[in-house]
Amino acid sequence: MPLNTTRQLTRDTLYDGALICSQYRHGYRFSVDAVLAAHFCRINGHCKVLDLGCGSGIIGLVLAYLHPEVTIQGLDIQKELVDLTQDNICKNQLGHRFEVVWGDARHISASLPPESFDLVVCNPPYRKCGSGRVSREDQAAIARHELKAELADMLAAAAFCVKNRGTVVLVYPAVRFAHLASGLAEKKLALKRLQPVYSYPEDVQARLMLVEAVKNGGEECRILPPLYIYCKRDGAYSRQIQQMYEPKPAS
Repeated sequence: MPLNTTRQLTRDTLYDGALICSQYRHGYRFSVDAVLAAHFCRINGHCKVLDLGCGSGIIGLVLAYLHPEVTIQGLDIQKELVDLTQDNICKNQLGHRFEVVWGDARHISASLPPESFDLVVCNPPYRKCGSGRVSREDQAAIARHELKAELADMLAAAAFCVKNRGTVVLVYPAVRFAHLASGLAEKKLALKRLQPVYSYPEDVQARLMLVEAVKNGGEECRILPPLYIYCKRDGAYSRQIQQMYEPKPAS
């Protein structure tokens, strides 16, 4: 699939250049949120993973780098981002275990079979329609606002795709966690692990919530210690975040 050459690309790397992730300079660009979500996933052996709303494919790329035995499927509604993910798959020589499809989470059965994934990971649109002035055709706006799919649509798609007793991992704004929790319960996705994410240690309000849920799981849920993105106001990452960007030890 050819990329849209009218948009300028940047060639970004992670893990000392071991992973390449090209992005549109003026389109949707991944943030630390995606890296947090990838590292929050618990992977067991030959796990089959769906990156729902994959954007540039960054979560799937990180998981493929960290876990050589996993196979990954990406899905996104934006054709430009599907093409970009495919290009990133090729650049990282991951075509044998990472593929991407163009599809709509609101009509997930047209793209993917039911209960076919061990793990679904999603960085869903954070903002409700009408929260700020956005273009309905803007790549970044579609990824961040509920323009093409609402949270309920993404949760329904995740519940459809994940196996019974399979896992769903999400990263979502802490201030909207109640909305997320009620949506998960409606889809029989039981909360299992929660980790609040703060920008700085002195902050009183968490910025994000990392969430793990299990389809038809039990009532027990663990709340993990806070995760801090920065250690100082100078923008330096905390040691926890630095470790997420460090390359794997040589085998």
